[in-house]
Amino acid sequence: MIRVILTDIEGTTSSISFVHDVLFPYASEHLPDFIRAQHQENPAVAEQLNAVAEKSGVAREDVDGLIEVLQGWIREDRKETSLKALQGMVWEQGYQQGELKGHIYADAADYLQRWHDRGLRLFVYSSGSVKAQKLIFGFTTEGDFTPFFSGYFDTRIGGKKEADSYRNILAELGVEASTVLFLSDVEAELEAAEEAGMKTAWLVREGDLPEAGRFVARDFAEVDTLLQKR
Repeated sequence: MIRVILTDIEGTTSSISFVHDVLFPYASEHLPDFIRAQHQENPAVAEQLNAVAEKSGVAREDVDGLIEVLQGWIREDRKETSLKALQGMVWEQGYQQGELKGHIYADAADYLQRWHDRGLRLFVYSSGSVKAQKLIFGFTTEGDFTPFFSGYFDTRIGGKKEADSYRNILAELGVEASTVLFLSDVEAELEAAEEAGMKTAWLVREGDLPEAGRFVARDFAEVDTLLQKR
């Protein structure tokens, strides 16, 4: 029986276009001024810039050079933990100022609440930082969904296409793999979760449904039919 739902965000609970057409451009536009204003007085920003310098080889004191590195990583959609952390800080400012509202599909909003009310434990696993995950669900166009989630995982637990990441999540949750259903729109992530023993559902919201040896769903209502059978 499924007792835990682990969900991706981009393309699963929320539109890919929101992330790429709203969040990324917002971070790209506001990140330089944010870093210049915060890099000396904010220890959290300084910590991430230290990681960027170490990863890139750019001198730590070269703030403009580090900003260029980060802007390049944004264009490349790099899954660097330091970039995700800094983006999360910029987005937090945007959400709190009312300039950003997180997108959530209507079916996801409906069934996340239903599943929570049914006693299922809900967790998020996304390449975006935990801070960014909490923001997108805390400031959605449909309200605050953070009370429905029991926890969040980002790339600090491991890459999303690596089976060990899902094993690490299982170890932290302390549950049997067969009781966890992972939702994602990326087949390679589903394969990694399956290798760790999790059940999966492939969200394909647009285009033709693929021929697959796993459960495929258009939306969360169809995922719920799978849950009702288990």
